Amino acid sequence: MPALWISHVTVSDPEAYAEYAKCAVPVIETMGGQFIARGAAFKQLEGVGADRHTIIRFPSLTAAENCYNSAAYQEAVQFAEGASERSLTIIEVDG
Repeated sequence: MPALWISHVTVSDPEAYAEYAKCAVPVIETMGGQFIARGAAFKQLEGVGADRHTIIRFPSLTAAENCYNSAAYQEAVQFAEGASERSLTIIEVDG
């Protein structure tokens, strides 16, 4: 069953966060992730907002989790730490 990786990010250091993106995107794509939405226009209707939102489709929950836990992705995450506040959820897609 496919899964979505949904992240909400508020960036405090754009240069360091850009380095994260530069490193993370190829890892995500190599591990089967397909970007559905990334930094697109949005409207916050409820709750606390963030600067950026990303939705990535993976073939499965396991594939998404394996990507997150991979050494290559964790190396990229080091650039985001201290440069952003992030929330990340992985959820299976029905049907």
